[in-house]
Amino acid sequence: MTVAAEGGDALETLVAGRLERPPPAAVAAVADALAERLGDNLLAVIAYGSCLRDVDPADGLIDLYAIVDGYRGAFGRRWLAPVTAALPPSVFYLEQRHEGRTLRAKYAVLSRRQLARGIGRWFHPYVWGRFAQPAVLAYRRDRAAAGAITALLARAVPRLIDETAPMLPGTFDAERLWARGLALSYATELRPERPDRVRGLVDHDRDHYRALTEAALPRLDGRLRRDPSGSGYHCTAGPWRRLRARTAWRARRLQGAALSILRLAKASATFDGGLDYAAWKLERHTGEGVELSPRVRRHPLIFGWGVLWRLLRRGVLR
Repeated sequence: MTVAAEGGDALETLVAGRLERPPPAAVAAVADALAERLGDNLLAVIAYGSCLRDVDPADGLIDLYAIVDGYRGAFGRRWLAPVTAALPPSVFYLEQRHEGRTLRAKYAVLSRRQLARGIGRWFHPYVWGRFAQPAVLAYRRDRAAAGAITALLARAVPRLIDETAPMLPGTFDAERLWARGLALSYATELRPERPDRVRGLVDHDRDHYRALTEAALPRLDGRLRRDPSGSGYHCTAGPWRRLRARTAWRARRLQGAALSILRLAKASATFDGGLDYAAWKLERHTGEGVELSPRVRRHPLIFGWGVLWRLLRRGVLR
């Protein structure tokens, strides 16, 4: 029985079943190292992205979210707690040896309180767009922590559906709904995914997305309904709500550009080794090396923007 099955609804049970799948061994090893680094303040480690989709974690960057009780006990640098509270999350880089190979991970530190606010109240989809997608609990402090994270992530699913459905005319199936929702969400970040890439993500977990859509219907209060023909769903939004939805997604793209630049500036002080990772990845995949001068290494916030921009344009950083 899953954690959520004892007291949650069908959507929480479905999300819990996915979260509680065993992570790949390499992802678990990095999560354990992260638990040692953050200590008792760590509530859970959520793994997401390509490291869960039959991709060798040693060939790329393992994406993790570290959910903590609070920021004061999470960082060695005191100034980071108020800065992270003002502009969450803070992103760090971690390398871990596992079975003779070097694993590279990017982990974002987010408090439980801001995870809840990000899903329920943030205008930008940085949190609710990300955690409506499949993820795995690579570490949990205890059973209560797993239940709390499950309940929060289950709320992200109807949030993304509710924000996306007014953007779709007529009748549509679950795959089209989620492909549109993920595309809209990715477009608000600095490096949007290609349409074929987004469709591939949905196709990879087609049955799960179908089940999520069906389980989320009771939480949508009739704003998304099954089509009488049985061929899919339709949104009950009127013209004004559809206009508001289009306006909101345009605004999120502008907001996302500003937030991405600010987060990159902050990450230059926390993502130790990140430029080295990016250079390694570029050389591995394209055969092109990136020269990192001593000046860039010493002062990445001042001199690293040219390197970052080149890597972003080539799709190396995300």
